[in-house]
Amino acid sequence: MSSNCPDSDATDSTVTGTPNQQWSSVSKHVVNSYVEANNAVLAAMGLTSSSDAEGPTADGEPGTGEAPVVEVAYSDDAWVMERSTDSYGDLGVGDYVRFTKPIDETDVSAFAQVSGDTNRLHLADEFASQTQFGGRIAHGTLVAGTISAALARFPGLTVYLSQDLEFQAPVEIGETVTAACEIVEELGDTRYRLHTTVENADGTTVIDGEAVVVIDEQPDA
Repeated sequence: MSSNCPDSDATDSTVTGTPNQQWSSVSKHVVNSYVEANNAVLAAMGLTSSSDAEGPTADGEPGTGEAPVVEVAYSDDAWVMERSTDSYGDLGVGDYVRFTKPIDETDVSAFAQVSGDTNRLHLADEFASQTQFGGRIAHGTLVAGTISAALARFPGLTVYLSQDLEFQAPVEIGETVTAACEIVEELGDTRYRLHTTVENADGTTVIDGEAVVVIDEQPDA
């Protein structure tokens, strides 16, 4: 994993201004390749390999969704997916996927365990209440994982090549966020450049960025 990340969770920050300005100042950074973190996020969200695509949900019931998306092995009633096309052959500039889910306590706890990021800003109420955020917030990379979840819902098999991220605002635990991925350029050889964002329920952009991915046809097996 390679990244250029300031210590966005540092608690001795002297940054002043509004909470969002503070967040932007201490957290604005670019992540150029985070495949390992992406895998941790998928594990925290309960996703498994595509070979189990027909498997049950965590409660033992068959997965549900707005459209059959066999690439994804796990679903949840609280998740919402929208995409512009269900056909791999029709993919092109302008096509998009939007994925919505709440970032709840279990997500934060699971991500801390899987990733090893046990920063008290995310886990300790009393500690977090004394920071510039006034309370606990979700891990930035956990929230960014919803971009990966959206990408996984394009028709076909999506593989990350790169991801740039700018963290613009915090996400409180319990908030619902929507990740949107839109193809903005075809690069050839099944490679695409996408604009990637995450917004909260108020429509505020909390993460902005760009990804380059490969989207291949889904294997038959």
